[in-house]
Amino acid sequence: MTSPVDKNGSKTPVAPSNFLRHVIESDLAQNVYATRQWGGSPGDAAHHAQGMADPAKVRLRFPPEPNGYLHIGHAKSIWLNFEMAKEYGGVCHLRFDDTNPEKEEQEYVDSIRDAVEWLGYETYLADRPSAPGTMQPHEYFASNYFDFMYRAAEYLIEAGLAYVDEQTPEQIRTNRGDFNTPGTDSPFRSRTPAENLARFREMRDGKLDDGAAILRAKIDMASPNINLRDPALYRIRRATHHNTGDTWCIYPMYTFAHPIEDALEQITHSLCTLEFEDQRPFYDWLLDRLAEGNLIASPHPRQYEFARLNVTHVITSKRKLRQLVEEGHVDGWDDPRMPTLAGLRRRGYTPDALKLFCERSGVTKSGGWIDYASLEAALRDTLDPIAPRAMAVLDPVKLVITNWGELMGGDEVLDDCTAPLNPRDPEAGERHFKIGREVWIERTDYEDVQPKGFFRLFPGNKVRLKYGHT
Repeated sequence: MTSPVDKNGSKTPVAPSNFLRHVIESDLAQNVYATRQWGGSPGDAAHHAQGMADPAKVRLRFPPEPNGYLHIGHAKSIWLNFEMAKEYGGVCHLRFDDTNPEKEEQEYVDSIRDAVEWLGYETYLADRPSAPGTMQPHEYFASNYFDFMYRAAEYLIEAGLAYVDEQTPEQIRTNRGDFNTPGTDSPFRSRTPAENLARFREMRDGKLDDGAAILRAKIDMASPNINLRDPALYRIRRATHHNTGDTWCIYPMYTFAHPIEDALEQITHSLCTLEFEDQRPFYDWLLDRLAEGNLIASPHPRQYEFARLNVTHVITSKRKLRQLVEEGHVDGWDDPRMPTLAGLRRRGYTPDALKLFCERSGVTKSGGWIDYASLEAALRDTLDPIAPRAMAVLDPVKLVITNWGELMGGDEVLDDCTAPLNPRDPEAGERHFKIGREVWIERTDYEDVQPKGFFRLFPGNKVRLKYGHT
């Protein structure tokens, strides 16, 4: 990002763009969420109705799926949600979106928690309404909402807004249509609510095989938005869950679970990356229906999308990163060559550097790529004012000062020298070292014959040894 130059020739810093600030500030100015109540923990409409006025002006969330280690792309979402909550007097929830039992492990839960705390956001806390002055950690698991999600699914069935579809996956894909062709109604779409409810309970009770049926929303198979063509809500999947064990053999789809999780937690602004933009109409449709049934509190959350963080020369696909780990190309998720936060941490990146990088990248609706050099620049800019200096010669050439003994009173005499630990911080103090007859210089600092434009050491030229009294 370039900065404008004023009449004196100095540069004025440019504030990175962030359209979400305008969204939140507008909502606060219009008191959009001023009537919200908070029951002290996530819950349905009745639960929050028993609570007090929400002490948090805004509620945001960072909802990673625990199916891998967080990477540089996640840093943007972490930074955005926690910093915006802090800026506007709110809180940010850390929610583990663990609705897929086949890919999620406790190891990933622990690594995510560690990464968020390392970035400096361990205090995602708020006052307990029941005990002012004490603190309540806002860390939640989507799997703890499975009972409510099932209840919401039964409500949709009874309201005629969902049905059990027993077509094969291939038939469902074919009948869904495409951007040029409307979808075709499933032959099971006309079942009565009672028939669908009975069949759904058979799914829950394990009476149907995996893949034999799914629960779908009944919206519009001719919608120009393919995501509204009766999207799937539940599928059968017999797998042990890291949190709920074998309690369930049916699991909610992400697009069904995500808005419900936001609503139960009284999230005000659900910030997602752009790939979820086409899902927003279903997000709103579902929450509108559940609010009509008094299952969730109003006003319900709103989803907003921003461009994800793409860095040149960096792979952030969890599938590809997992392949590198499993095939032994790297020494684990925290290998310094990996773009994971654990890997960047081992490579020497600091939390402040990553947060500065995220801030400089801005928050926009248009995607793009950021050069990897910008990440390195953020590290330099954060370390430069605070890091003590150290010197090293990587490719040494011995330099003998032949008249040293004459000048210093003997070839073995060593002279005491000092240099600032950090030239930009006088209070950091000085480092002490000695100089003698023999010193080592970089090979690139010497030439037998002076090349054009070379002003370092060569026969007949004079140079100075910085901080070395010469």
